[in-house]
Amino acid sequence: MLEVIRRNFCRHVTVLPEAASILFSGGFPRESSDAGLRATQRAIFHTQHQLEEIARSCSGAAVALCDRGTLDGLAYWPGEEGDLWEEVGSSRGRELARYDAVIHLRTPGADQGYDHSNPVRVESASEAAGIDRRILGAWEGHPRRYEVPSADDFLEKVRVAVERIRELVPACCRGHRVPELDP
Repeated sequence: MLEVIRRNFCRHVTVLPEAASILFSGGFPRESSDAGLRATQRAIFHTQHQLEEIARSCSGAAVALCDRGTLDGLAYWPGEEGDLWEEVGSSRGRELARYDAVIHLRTPGADQGYDHSNPVRVESASEAAGIDRRILGAWEGHPRRYEVPSADDFLEKVRVAVERIRELVPACCRGHRVPELDP
């Protein structure tokens, strides 16, 4: 979905890569122990923060769209929420305030074509559904949190998300046609 935005919106909109994909595709180890999960989420958190800082200070963009946000790590964290914030030196309130809006694209179920082709994704459809619910809960309390329901037709889901993004970006960015979606 973000690739559609990257190709069709103006230079004022930048799209950030997913921190976890950067780390895992670069060889970051996957450890299932609590210590390994904590180390992984700390690394993802700090990588995400730095990607966002680069976008804020270097890109010249008015809007940075993130595949994931720092609160997503709560869905994978093996301990209490407060432990995560203590370990990364932040707080839930501080992290919520970093984001002007949150658009949560619901994960498709097994019957809606859950994508198993991404080598970085190791979860089953059932595990992904549980993570999706926890991520949704992690963002609870954000004043501009929007849900895009899963759809049998992925392009319909993308269309709904793009329309929501158009409502949130600067006026100069709203008129860009998206050939895959716009008539």
